[in-house]
Amino acid sequence: MNPAAWLSPQEWQAVILSLRVSLVATLASLPLAIGVAWLLARRHFPGHALVSGIVHLPLILPPVVTGYLLLVTFGTQGPIGSLLQPLGVVFAFRWTGAALAAAIMAFPLMVRAIRLGFETVDPRLEQAAATLGAPGPWIFATVTLPLILPAILAGATLGFAKAMGEFGATITFVSNIPGQTQTLPSAIYALLETPGGEAPAMRLVAISVILAMGAVLLSEYLARRTVARR
Repeated sequence: MNPAAWLSPQEWQAVILSLRVSLVATLASLPLAIGVAWLLARRHFPGHALVSGIVHLPLILPPVVTGYLLLVTFGTQGPIGSLLQPLGVVFAFRWTGAALAAAIMAFPLMVRAIRLGFETVDPRLEQAAATLGAPGPWIFATVTLPLILPAILAGATLGFAKAMGEFGATITFVSNIPGQTQTLPSAIYALLETPGGEAPAMRLVAISVILAMGAVLLSEYLARRTVARR
């Protein structure tokens, strides 16, 4: 049997869209997550606890609240969405909005994992490079980042997995439009609300488990390769 025939075209659309949304969300938020993790791990400043609290707020708030705040802010009538709309950038009820919601929900997990990596780096290694005349950005790129690469991989994996499973904020912000904003969790939810939808829903559940496990195993493999090369 052809594996492609295992899922219907609409189900494949949900799988492909979920992969697209999760990948874009992870890649777009990873550089910012590294910067914020460094700031929280290496700098102490007034409002440090407040910044940390804001970063972790999506983990505490109900996802529906996060989705509503995104809709109010980035909707076509929102303060940011209304400014972006003339430029052709629209988030509400688009797959880009699903990626934005997934990125915001995954961001705290990424920052937390990468921050732990920064905190385990011995500052004396960076100081030794500085005494040799290396500039700060060069030290960060050639000493610090390679040392925390396993933490970055772990953070990216957590972010990708969270983005794949994001539901509440996404469905509130971009709804559940087949072929446009319907990701795997949304498709499973819709199927469970449909008579006779248990079987296709179970197929999508199996796909979700396979993708999540694949991401974790890939991260473990890359982390081991990174450590082995040191």
